[in-house]
Amino acid sequence: MYSEKIARIEEAVRTVPDFPKAGIQFKDITPVLAQPALFRDTIEAMVELVRPYAADKVACLDARGFIFGAAIAEKLGLGFVPIRKVGKLPYESLAVSYELEYGENTLEMH
Repeated sequence: MYSEKIARIEEAVRTVPDFPKAGIQFKDITPVLAQPALFRDTIEAMVELVRPYAADKVACLDARGFIFGAAIAEKLGLGFVPIRKVGKLPYESLAVSYELEYGENTLEMH
């Protein structure tokens, strides 16, 4: 049953080649979000993956991470920590810079 759910999720995720630049294979999750049952299955699968860890918060990156992370945190009864692009948080924050295939970025969290 679990592997069937994963297969349906993987099938729904659309790959967009060469976005945002040549050589990048962007994974578009909007087809998963458009189907309530598939979105629920995705959250349940992610919860099962992280449930064994002794966590007190779920921290996730901007955009896609917020969609999934907040739902996962709620299911686990944990707090949610949004990790944002630099300059988006109004209070004291910690920052880390990193490199991507197509540039550099900095993320912050309270």
